[in-house]
Amino acid sequence: MKRAIFPGTFDPFTIGHYSVVKRTLTFMDEIIIGIGVNESKRTWFPTDKRVEMIRRFYADNPRISVEAYDGLTVDFAREREANFIVRGIRTVHDFEYEETIADINRKLAGVETILLFTEPELTSISSTIVRELLQFGKDVTPFIPKGFDINI
Repeated sequence: MKRAIFPGTFDPFTIGHYSVVKRTLTFMDEIIIGIGVNESKRTWFPTDKRVEMIRRFYADNPRISVEAYDGLTVDFAREREANFIVRGIRTVHDFEYEETIADINRKLAGVETILLFTEPELTSISSTIVRELLQFGKDVTPFIPKGFDINI
């Protein structure tokens, strides 16, 4: 069984995140969307609401589960018996950061990181931008997956 962790804050879950999950399902048996709890980050949605929104969105897909976790992602991966961490890459800056973390995770626990490059039309979409649009009362439906409900 090939199981991967897809970690992030997902505040909110965007079409870029959706793309990573969809593409990962082509080569993994299971994906655990891991919502990292980071007290130093200012979030728009509380952790439990993010978990609920994503769980509802994927409720019909038994290959996808959603959990919040506190601590290192590599420890969460080991606890869930996942041998892979999947990350989306939008920029060269993302790549450099993720390469460093991937090297450490492999050395610490033998967990491999798979980097998926974002489709060109999605590179400008980030949770940060979507949060800012929400703060100003703008419509974010073009930036979140069709059928994803941020109003629950």
